[in-house]
Amino acid sequence: MSERTVQLGDVIPRPASVRPVADATFPIVSGTAVSAPPELERVAAHLGLPRAADGAIRLTLDRELPAEGYRLEITADGVTLAGGAPAGVFWGVQTLRQLGPVLPGGVIEDRPRYPYRGAMLDLARHFFTPDEVKAHIDLLVQFKINHLHLHLTDDQGWRLEIPGWPRLTEVGGGPGTGVDGAGPGFLTCAEYADLVAWAADRFVTVVPEIDMPGHVNAVQVAYPELTADGQPVAPRTDAEVGYSSLVAGKEETYAFVEAVLKTVADLTPGPYLHIGGDECMATPPGDYRAFLERVLPIPAAHGKSVIGWHEIAAVDLPENAIVQFWRIEESDEAVARAAASGRRVIVSPADRTYLDMKYDAGSPLGLDWAGHLTVERAYDWDPAERLPGVGEEAILGVEAPLWSETLRSVDDVRYLTFPRLPAVAEVAWSPRGGRDWASFRERLAAFGPRWTAAGINFHRAPEIDWH
Repeated sequence: MSERTVQLGDVIPRPASVRPVADATFPIVSGTAVSAPPELERVAAHLGLPRAADGAIRLTLDRELPAEGYRLEITADGVTLAGGAPAGVFWGVQTLRQLGPVLPGGVIEDRPRYPYRGAMLDLARHFFTPDEVKAHIDLLVQFKINHLHLHLTDDQGWRLEIPGWPRLTEVGGGPGTGVDGAGPGFLTCAEYADLVAWAADRFVTVVPEIDMPGHVNAVQVAYPELTADGQPVAPRTDAEVGYSSLVAGKEETYAFVEAVLKTVADLTPGPYLHIGGDECMATPPGDYRAFLERVLPIPAAHGKSVIGWHEIAAVDLPENAIVQFWRIEESDEAVARAAASGRRVIVSPADRTYLDMKYDAGSPLGLDWAGHLTVERAYDWDPAERLPGVGEEAILGVEAPLWSETLRSVDDVRYLTFPRLPAVAEVAWSPRGGRDWASFRERLAAFGPRWTAAGINFHRAPEIDWH
């Protein structure tokens, strides 16, 4: 990763326990082989090395370890990587990939702080192709991100085929959609299923979001019968929010919602469906409550847990509901109340995790409504101290959303993602008391040459002394 000698702890996210052994290294050279039992064959494939029964890199399962935990022992004679489940071994493989090709000796014992470590990509404001999303996943998993939240629908576009509702994608995914009309496209059911399977092969759960009852102008352009008066509405390609709403008092609304959520649930083997629920300024409060009372139970009827942006905490939530906090306020009584009643919380405060915020006033991309988000600011906070009444036991995990109003290319995605995503990833994975900004910025600096060599368009943040 750099000219200096790689140390055993030079990993992002920082492992829970690192015990180096001086003067012991194991070089990965041509012919170095991997041994793995049948249940770890697909994990072994991610090392890109030949397989042999007596391979010097040995992958194994140890059911005494947590499912996502692993133990990595490196000696001069070889490597033993054990995980509590295949996922744990896979995360250990990511550690190996960061340390190689000359592996420093010692033992790493590691496990995640939170089970949900997420990144969100907005396909609605600007569409990205399946291959582009797959490449993004491959970059995310290097930092042990295990959930990809796809924002599939919004005022400016609808990005997933729904059988029986063809105009959603014919119109909502057609030419001229997206912010500034610059981001057309959509996923067919087959493309979406293939993408979900690609992610699952990397132990990433796709979390699909169908935003409602607001953020639905693209729906109502395609199907005017879902408006209040049944009249057509004009397409919108600006970045304004809060002006559209499904109609809580029309049964047609719920027939549409049921059809969409059933399709998405059938296509998604993961446990979650995200129904949005944010920025519903055009939905009267009584209608908002009535709508959620009808819609929140639908995912459970299809075997899924419902996730919603934290505005949904204004109503009584189903037992399995998950609240995603996204604002910049220092407290939120409704979220605290939901946590006190046993609901889990995903923590995504915009001033700490929103990757679409500008780095500084000179950033060519991004927004600034939540302030500027430096790498240090993305790193130097604690999820369990962010919201009064939402302690460690209430937190399911942490997610870093990337909204795409200002994005036009994969290079744009990478510029805003890196190097802040690794900071949020360490917040979500590493032990509560085990993080240190000085150590992190040094470890992060070593990724500069790697990203440059890979053609990754990252932001060379001035707070990092890049190698």
